[in-house]
Amino acid sequence: MKKNSKKGYKNKYSKNKIPKKKVVRNKKALFQERKNKVYGLMCDDLYVPMKVKELATILHVGKAEREELDAILEQLVFEGKIEINKRGKYQKVEKPSQESSGLEGKFISHPKGFGFVEIEGREEDLYIPESQVKTALHGDVVKVELLPPRKGGKRQEAKVVEIVEHEIDTVVGQYQKQKNFGFVVADNVRINQDIFIPQGKDLGAVDGHIVVCQITKYGKAGKNPEGVITEILGHRNDPGVDIMSIIKAYGIPTEFEDKVLKQATNVAKDVTDADMAGRLDLRHVKMVTIDGEDSKDLDDAISLEKDGDNYILGVHIADVTNYVQEGSALDVEAKKRGTSVYLVDRVIPMLPHTLSNGICSLNQGEDRLALSCIMTIDKHGKIIDHEIAETVVNIDRRMTYTAVATILDYVNGTDEACDEIKAADTSKSKAANRPAEMDIYADFVDMFIMMGQLSEIIRKRRQKRGSIDFDFPEAKIIVDEEGHLTDISIRERNMATKIIEDFMLSANETVAKHFYDLEVPFLYRTHGVPDGDKIEKLSIFLGNFGYHLNGDRDDLEPKELQKLLKQVEGKPEAELISKVALRSMQQARYTVDDPSHFGLAADFYCHFTSPIRRYPDLQIHRIIKENLRNRYNAKRKEHYESLLPMVANETSKLERRAEEVEREVDKLKKVEYLSDYIGEHFTGTISGVTQWGIYVELPNTIEGMIPVASLKDDYYNFLEETYELVGEKFNKHYTLGQVLDIEVVECNRDTRTIDFKLIDDK
Repeated sequence: MKKNSKKGYKNKYSKNKIPKKKVVRNKKALFQERKNKVYGLMCDDLYVPMKVKELATILHVGKAEREELDAILEQLVFEGKIEINKRGKYQKVEKPSQESSGLEGKFISHPKGFGFVEIEGREEDLYIPESQVKTALHGDVVKVELLPPRKGGKRQEAKVVEIVEHEIDTVVGQYQKQKNFGFVVADNVRINQDIFIPQGKDLGAVDGHIVVCQITKYGKAGKNPEGVITEILGHRNDPGVDIMSIIKAYGIPTEFEDKVLKQATNVAKDVTDADMAGRLDLRHVKMVTIDGEDSKDLDDAISLEKDGDNYILGVHIADVTNYVQEGSALDVEAKKRGTSVYLVDRVIPMLPHTLSNGICSLNQGEDRLALSCIMTIDKHGKIIDHEIAETVVNIDRRMTYTAVATILDYVNGTDEACDEIKAADTSKSKAANRPAEMDIYADFVDMFIMMGQLSEIIRKRRQKRGSIDFDFPEAKIIVDEEGHLTDISIRERNMATKIIEDFMLSANETVAKHFYDLEVPFLYRTHGVPDGDKIEKLSIFLGNFGYHLNGDRDDLEPKELQKLLKQVEGKPEAELISKVALRSMQQARYTVDDPSHFGLAADFYCHFTSPIRRYPDLQIHRIIKENLRNRYNAKRKEHYESLLPMVANETSKLERRAEEVEREVDKLKKVEYLSDYIGEHFTGTISGVTQWGIYVELPNTIEGMIPVASLKDDYYNFLEETYELVGEKFNKHYTLGQVLDIEVVECNRDTRTIDFKLIDDK
């Protein structure tokens, strides 16, 4: 007898194979019997999710019986007993539904009218046809009823039977005025219903205004939702209105209440002797801030000295908690915002500028209160001792990344000007090419050289333990005073930015380990081990290039991914493989119980260094100070054990929101930029492949899509495991990393999408 290919089964389930039809049996009873056997297979402890072909092999189902097996699987899905996971494999639902109705989940709308419902416990979302959406809006919690399976349907369908809870109560969009009423057409393309605005509820808006609309009545059969306009942002063509509409649509607060501003003014007083009492005085220690040219909220400073072979590295962070007391109006507002939001033409701060740009900013030449992590690091980059203390500092110089990098490039001889000096080999030439920064910051040059040396030592040690560095190009979007995009370039990551990154990481790790060892409630920045299924998918993809990953798929070591990235470094497929590897990673988040960070290969990690712009940093500063002042007790422990899980959950969500807004604004500006190049030809690289189109990224990071429908003379199949589109007729392949010549066809500001047309392959 032929051995089955599935390990662990052999012929264990041969007794469950679907027999040939027997006319003497009742067809309905026979179908039920076979259905029970298929479900029994999936309920077995040894069963692993399988595709239809694999199930047919296990059950010895021939081609003639495949149609009946398909029908059995569809019926089991319809009954809610089994489901199809994201990899197209059938598995038992852990808590099978006894009925096809009463299922509850979140409705995710699609711009084309249909949608999906995410249900906890079901790996695969339910598909809601447009005709069955009823009045559900994007984000609503709904009850659904499963629909009978359609022949050839790939996903279980359902219909909305009840709206349990509405998530959206405010819509931002363009006002369309009629004679005695109007409509608001939502900017969010997932909101498919226009909002009816009765006469007198329009706040005087005119046709073309971008407005904020409060929903007062939700729609019902044949009737649109109804609302009232609460704010007019301006005309759709006014400068800055496009960005403000995105900000408002995501519910990000842009103004501070009077009581918050008043409190900020009241606490933002100059540092007094009373403020400094009991603190470690570091005003005599030479220290600098290193930030971008336009930065105004300077919340971290660096000091560095040598003690024999050891380095004494000080990371000094603004003591924001001295001014933002727990439970105050400032604290409540900061918690509500969660993070500052950095957009192309503005910053929406977590704290009022009186604090973030004033007393909490480590400005040059001014006494400031700080929380310092002072680390003793040996010549191998190991932190052998540390001290965490409340301090008072006075910054000697406000440096920029550009200035520090210029000095280090000159000293290290990597600058073109320095190459010319070496070629000429004359002191006169050297003097002529000597950057002005060498003289302006002469008293600090030795410190910067030492910083560069220590940074390299720390980075090498981190890489040795397996830290992963995804160094993708990042767009720098430049706009004029009216918010119009003037240029897109690649943001430079120079030696100075790496220095600050390495030093901040060291402080974050040190603080996290210190408080983990103290066994006190704390907020960690967690990056979990990648999902085993995603790693398996990545491994299959890598196999196409002759690469493989070692180790346990469900408990992968970061060093294995690091080895892979080093192995492909410099190869044509390097960026492609790096992007696919990044997609296999989990998102970082805030937690109270897991101090590890997979990407950094760190056992302990937290966010300590930016309390001006991140609430989790501000929160842990309070815990740190209570411990330093011996005020931490059983009552405070109970308080933090109750509070921190909520803070971790909410700030993780708010961080995602800020990232989405930043991403949407960037997409908007890129669409605006490329709209001046309709019909122009560019060369780009395939950055994504889906069943509906090919995404192509240009060298300046602008991304557009070539719709599959525009690829002529063939029918294309999407191969998910290899990220390929393959033409059936001519066997034409399109895959990640492939270079294409494209033409810009359309730039849609409303949907923030760009369409390309294929010119030719390279």
